[in-house]
Amino acid sequence: MSPRAGTTNDPLLPAGKDGEAASDTPKRSDAVASPCISVCRMDSLSGWCEGCLRTIDEIAAWSRLDDDAKREVWRQLPLRRQRRADWCVDASEEGSAR
Repeated sequence: MSPRAGTTNDPLLPAGKDGEAASDTPKRSDAVASPCISVCRMDSLSGWCEGCLRTIDEIAAWSRLDDDAKREVWRQLPLRRQRRADWCVDASEEGSAR
């Protein structure tokens, strides 16, 4: 038997009255996803995870951060990615100068 229109059987979405999806609750697709890519190693020089480029504090707090704070972490990631790339270029140039 299929659920009636306007209802949800998704246990991850809170139900409103009579099993209807709560209208003021963001759907999972609206939630800010974690940047984790399951490459979990902390770089001792930068303090960032080698996979997602978050700090250990950002990783530990992720589930408690509100969406705005999560978006701010996401905004930092391209800058960190560029800094890491710059460090790699600098290190390779130092190696070739010897």
